Amino acid sequence: MDISQIPLFALADKRLAWVASRQSVLAQNIANADTSGYRAKDVAPFAALLTAPGLGLAATTAGHFAGSANTAPKITVTRGEHAPDGNTVALDKELGKVADTDMAHEVAVGLEKKYLGMFRTTLGR
Repeated sequence: MDISQIPLFALADKRLAWVASRQSVLAQNIANADTSGYRAKDVAPFAALLTAPGLGLAATTAGHFAGSANTAPKITVTRGEHAPDGNTVALDKELGKVADTDMAHEVAVGLEKKYLGMFRTTLGR
């Protein structure tokens, strides 16, 4: 049985991919905090990824067309105050976003573990 076919686990996988993408973008922001002219970036909220056009409905029978969706989160340049050198990275804000993203990761992993535990209990393992 492929658990990625279960909608709950597919959603958790999307959430974890979003978290990984956001952590990467935030790490780039922090690494470039002293780079003149660097503009801070962020990933579109996870809710926007779920409501993006093109996600469509799941194909539940052979007669349905399979949808194609770009599940990569959209990366945007964030607006903020410019330092005299043109840099827009504010370390306090970036570190707050990192903490929020870490909590989102913990929640997604925790839910996935709980549901896997329920499956194991149901299967008698």
